[in-house]
Amino acid sequence: MLKAWGIVIPGVLLVGATALRVADPVPIQEVRNLVFDNYQRMQPRVYDKELPVRIADIDEKSLAKFGQWPWSRSVLSKLVDRLGELGAAVVVFDVLLAEPDRVSPQAMAETLPDDPAFAEVRRRLSQLPDPDSQLANSSAKVPTVFGFALVGYDPKRPEAKPKPVGGFSFLGDNPLDYVHALDHIVAPLPQFQTVAVGNGAVNSDPDPDGVVRRVPLVWNYRGNIGDATDGLLPSLSLESIRTALQAQTYTIRSTGSSGELGGVQAINGAQGIGAIRIEGTPVVIKPNKAGELLLDDTGHQPGRFISIADLFDPDFPRDAVEGRIILIGTSVEGLKDIQNSPLSISVPGVELHAEAIEQILATALTGGLQLQRPYWSDLAEITYLMAFGMLAIAFAYRAGALSGLLVAGIAVVVAFGGSLWLFQHQRLLVDPLYPAGTAVILVMASSTVAFVRTEREKRHVRGAFQRYLSPVLVDQLAQHPERLKLGGEIRELTVMFTDIRGFTKMSEGLNPEELTRVINSFLTPMTTVIQKHKGTIDKYIGDCIMAFWNAPIDVASHGREAIRAAFEMRRELAALNERFKQEAKLKGVTKVKIKAGIGVNSGLCCVGNMGSDQTFNYSAMGDTVNIASRLEALSPAYKLDLVIGEETASAAPEFALLEIDQVKVKGKAVPIRIFTGLGDETVAASNSFVQLKAAHDRMLTAYREQHWGAAAAGLDACRVVAPESLLGLYEVYATRIAEYRAAPPGTGWDGVYVAKSKTG
Repeated sequence: MLKAWGIVIPGVLLVGATALRVADPVPIQEVRNLVFDNYQRMQPRVYDKELPVRIADIDEKSLAKFGQWPWSRSVLSKLVDRLGELGAAVVVFDVLLAEPDRVSPQAMAETLPDDPAFAEVRRRLSQLPDPDSQLANSSAKVPTVFGFALVGYDPKRPEAKPKPVGGFSFLGDNPLDYVHALDHIVAPLPQFQTVAVGNGAVNSDPDPDGVVRRVPLVWNYRGNIGDATDGLLPSLSLESIRTALQAQTYTIRSTGSSGELGGVQAINGAQGIGAIRIEGTPVVIKPNKAGELLLDDTGHQPGRFISIADLFDPDFPRDAVEGRIILIGTSVEGLKDIQNSPLSISVPGVELHAEAIEQILATALTGGLQLQRPYWSDLAEITYLMAFGMLAIAFAYRAGALSGLLVAGIAVVVAFGGSLWLFQHQRLLVDPLYPAGTAVILVMASSTVAFVRTEREKRHVRGAFQRYLSPVLVDQLAQHPERLKLGGEIRELTVMFTDIRGFTKMSEGLNPEELTRVINSFLTPMTTVIQKHKGTIDKYIGDCIMAFWNAPIDVASHGREAIRAAFEMRRELAALNERFKQEAKLKGVTKVKIKAGIGVNSGLCCVGNMGSDQTFNYSAMGDTVNIASRLEALSPAYKLDLVIGEETASAAPEFALLEIDQVKVKGKAVPIRIFTGLGDETVAASNSFVQLKAAHDRMLTAYREQHWGAAAAGLDACRVVAPESLLGLYEVYATRIAEYRAAPPGTGWDGVYVAKSKTG
């Protein structure tokens, strides 16, 4: 049942992701916009300074020359006159001139007190030229386009639709159904509309994040069904181009009209504006469905701007203005016409109009590519999402997570590669992120279900084996069940045997329940310590533990880890005996004291699953294992609790280790050096151990050279600085020295002690 969820859960996610993409909420649009913004940053539109568009800038320099904004209309009149002298093709106001000049002589006359003393002043002011009329007269001589603003609130003033200059016709669906609609208008003064060759909307349409990515070309102002063109108004950018090309009519073609998309829109829901043509000109614009031009941003370009202050310089070059569309606007932040674009933060709003005009002219005049989000993009993205989503689910379910990730990786590469190619070579915007990202998420979901299923199987394996095998081995079996078969390998291991001394005698004084408790009390902390130090428990043999290091997982310093484990086992045993002592005292019974010996040896072993096809155990075999067992058995003979083989001791030279002897263990012809340990690096660095080791080595050298007097003296020196745990060892050597003094071993003696039995 759980395996079926590997298709059900990702399938539900795919359906949900598809439905979400069809709904296309604002957050998804914002993420898509960020991808497209980055495309434009990678390859922005190149600014062409030859395009006939410039901005007469109300900048700080101009404000310093002509005073604070708003200027008198007489100043604007002089500006229009000057632009006419320089040969401007069209003058376009990206400023609203919706109210009479507040600094005109007539306005000033109305502010004078109603007093006979001011009658003459009032009369003379009223006879001075009206600045609004001056601007209207200047605009009548130079082709001028005035801007108006559509607003969503009632401006509390009489409204009138601007005088229509260019006409609209349409083919196909009613364009009013698709373009942005606003019910109120802030229009220029009637006297300006009378002389205007065009009137255009200055509105922008920022996205929710405040970035202007689209420039509306057509607006709906109180349009009605009876006359589809009655409510259509052009944007300032579109009207500027029409007047510059001296055209009269716009034709709007919907996506359903002949020559546009045919019947395709019925399939993919692409109904909307298909094209806008300025009749009698080569200008054909492919906007989006809402009649908006996608801004192909160049970023802020100072070359577009001409300071108005500079225009009045008698030596100003005529060719900078002649034959060009000149937009009048401001770059001063304090005048509130600042916008954000994909490439620029705080770009003058008038520059966005200039960029839109440049895009349209570049496409019409030079055959350049227009930035578009094609009508088929939504259908393509949804189809791609579903196709690769189903492939990713199928591969992840059938062939595993790796195959699913491969499909998701291909989906990402194809989506981003194809999308980037379309942008760079066709200037088309197609979203790669949502389809590719969904494929990745679906694979992750499939992989998660597979992971849960696998973990459930692993828990079953752990539950079956954790009582019998070490946690490390159980984890390996859970990861690799195929290892549950016979077979071994040769590896270098460190092997440990630890055994309770006098177990038979101790067991005689305890009933079975008490004996079991004591044994478990010993085995549990010892096992914990071994596993803490990366050891693997091979088996329990009554009261004995066999363990090894460096299998089944690699342990880089396995000899050192085994010795550290032995030191900690020694401390745990002392704590256990203290606990037994306190318990016996409380119960008033004879205390139990456990003594244990530990043998550690390193070397090559055969390690793996040993046994039959029906039952087997992960174990180690070989000479190294046998010697480790012999070393543990020798510990009572030396009255020590820890005996370490030479190979293991050489792996931890920084520890406080002392050589005990050279010995031939039972059944072996080659002698081995054996060691014991008192502690780690801290103990080895102590003054007491340094003194002890020096005395111990001198004693051992004298012993092997048969200098019995020096050896005996060395023993005395050792006993002075030795801990109690070594006093038994020195008793053993005292006995040997006395025996050899009485019966010297002879000149052929090599200092090797021959064990007569497994225990010494």
